[in-house]
Amino acid sequence: MISSLTRRRFLAISASAAAAPALASQPAAYWRGLALGAGASMQLAGLATDRAAPVFSAVEAELRRLEAIFSLHRRGSAIDRLNRDGRLDHPPAELLEVLTLAGRLHDVSGGAFDPTIQPLWELQAARAVSGYPAKAGELSEALKRTGWRHLRMDTRQIAFARPAMALTLNGIAQGYITDWVASLLHARGLHNILIDMGEIVASGTRSDGAAWVSGVARPDGRVIHKVQLRDRALATSSPSGTLLDPRGEVGHILHPETGLPAMGQGVVSVSAPRAALADGLSTACCLLSAEGAATAVTAFPDARLEVIA
Repeated sequence: MISSLTRRRFLAISASAAAAPALASQPAAYWRGLALGAGASMQLAGLATDRAAPVFSAVEAELRRLEAIFSLHRRGSAIDRLNRDGRLDHPPAELLEVLTLAGRLHDVSGGAFDPTIQPLWELQAARAVSGYPAKAGELSEALKRTGWRHLRMDTRQIAFARPAMALTLNGIAQGYITDWVASLLHARGLHNILIDMGEIVASGTRSDGAAWVSGVARPDGRVIHKVQLRDRALATSSPSGTLLDPRGEVGHILHPETGLPAMGQGVVSVSAPRAALADGLSTACCLLSAEGAATAVTAFPDARLEVIA
C-alpha cells in the first residue's frame, strides 16, 4: 500500500541531521512532529527547552490551521472541498497566494509545473498498487481532466473549467508552510532557527555561532553536496525519491503533458529566500533539461540552482 508519505517530496538529508550539534554550553530547543502527514523538525538556537513549550504550541496550532487549507488527506480542507465540488467560494488568502506563485512557476517552466495533475497522480498510484501500469487510454482520459489553463481564480472563487479536475499542491505547499512557521518564529523574536518540514529554512546561526549546513544526497543516501544556509531556504527533489510501484519504475513526479514519471534529472536542489519558491522550482526542474532548469531558476533573481545531477 502507498503510504501518505509518498506524496511528499524527496529530501535526502535534513539540515538538522547534517548540521553539527550545537555547543552544550549554549541553549537550544528541539521539536519533532508532523506537517502534512510527514516528519518535521525545528531547532531554536539560544532558547532554553523550558521556555520553548509556548512557542512549540503556537507552531502546532499554525500547522493545524494551514493543514485545514492544504492537506489532501484532511476531509473538509479547502483543497479537499475544491477538488470535491469543482469550486471553492471565498477561498483563503493563503491558497490564492500559493496558486499565484504556482502560476508563475507554470509559466517559467514552460508548463512543467502544473498542480492540476492530481487525476494523473491518482491513476498512477492506483495502478502501482494493482501491479499493472496505466494504459494509454486511461492516461488519455485522465489528461482530459488536467490543465492549468482550465483553472479560474479570483478573491471570490476558485473553480475548474472542466469536470472532475483536481489540484495537488504537494510540490509547493510544504515550502509555503515552512515559510509561515519561520515568520511566526521571527515574530516572537527568534532569529537563529532551523526548520525542516520537507523543505528547509535556516535563519541566523547555530548556538555556537557557526552556519547551518544542509547535505544534499541521492536517493541511495550518498551525500553529493553541502550547502551553508543563512536566512535562506533549500528544497531538494528527486523523481525516484518516492516510488509508487514495487518494481521501482514509477516515480512520484509526473509530466503534465504525458502523465508519465519524470525522466529528466536524478536530483535537483534549489535555494531561495523563500521555501515555497525553492520547493516549486526544485519540483519543476526535475521535469526539465539542465538548460531548461537553469533558465527557470534564473527567472527568479534571488534563487540559485545548487545541484542538478
